[in-house]
Amino acid sequence: MDQDWSSDLARAGGSWKALLREQSLWAIWVYRFGRRVDQRPDGLRKKLMLQWYWLLYRFVETLTGISLPKAATIGAGLRIWHFGGIFIHPGVVMGRHCTLRQGVTLGDKGDGGVAPVVGDNVDFGSCAHVIGPVHIGSNVKVGALTIVLSNVPEGASVVGNPGRVVRQSPVH
Repeated sequence: MDQDWSSDLARAGGSWKALLREQSLWAIWVYRFGRRVDQRPDGLRKKLMLQWYWLLYRFVETLTGISLPKAATIGAGLRIWHFGGIFIHPGVVMGRHCTLRQGVTLGDKGDGGVAPVVGDNVDFGSCAHVIGPVHIGSNVKVGALTIVLSNVPEGASVVGNPGRVVRQSPVH
């Protein structure tokens, strides 16, 4: 059993029944499946599984509006509320126990650009966008409709366009 997937499922209620009511779990499962396939030894079985992954990925991406490419590095315990319009750049690195809401984009500034790095326990409000070589510290809250173009320190709350820190928790 994939421990990361178990952690994702636990945040959504903990049982396989959550797959019936949480479409976002479909996208997360396909992402975790793709990561497991990449770890397999090369050969015909891996090649066939990669073809199956790409079919599932495109189907679920189209159905849910959630793009979680297997090239992105996403820690355990991902939670997606209110699915739809979520796009993650393949170069994104995201920590554990992060939360995304509808309309979130984590991307680069153009072809070949550097993608964001996100710490643990980061909560993204709806339609938040983090663009470019940005580092978001752990335990950060990114407000709804916020556009983050520069680094955000650990424990901060950031809002606005462009995003600005409005509260900073003390770091222990």
